[in-house]
Amino acid sequence: MTRNGKLCWTLFSSTFKLSAGTFGGGFVIVPLMRERFVRQLHWIEEQEMLDLVAIAESSPGAIAVNASILVGYHAAGPLGALTAVAGTVLPPLLIITAVSYFYSAVRDHPVAAMAMNGLLAGVAAVVCDVVFTMGRSILAQHSFLAVFIMLAAFAAVRFWNVNIVLVILACGMLGAVSTMARRRKERLER
Repeated sequence: MTRNGKLCWTLFSSTFKLSAGTFGGGFVIVPLMRERFVRQLHWIEEQEMLDLVAIAESSPGAIAVNASILVGYHAAGPLGALTAVAGTVLPPLLIITAVSYFYSAVRDHPVAAMAMNGLLAGVAAVVCDVVFTMGRSILAQHSFLAVFIMLAAFAAVRFWNVNIVLVILACGMLGAVSTMARRRKERLER
């Protein structure tokens, strides 16, 4: 098997296992992707993973699929992106197909309801872990202004029901202005 073939197989098998073993959506798969691709395989740096997750979250579509596209492309180009997407999409497709045949027979069963409640509690714990782990990294690397903007965006959406599109556009503009100002300051200091 060629180097590119081995890389694509590792990508497919990794995303397939991650997708098959998670329940609860994209926020659950993100820390597992970070563990696999940043810490175990060392294909991506921690900051790059944070950036890829930010792009995946802001892109339309499922976060897990978007993150897989970005990680796959980063690792092996367009073929890697297709391979990672196939590995991410195939397990839910197979599981949902199988579950749909049996759903009506078990949907009202008390044990099935308890299992679903248990899974929801686990998902909540994983999402909290993502928020604290990645949030800590972001807070350590960014300025007070970035933290203030993040908290203001949260408050605008959560408490004042500001349209999320407006918040994203405003944050993008503030980020662009901040970056331009920082680069200008760096050029002047040289």
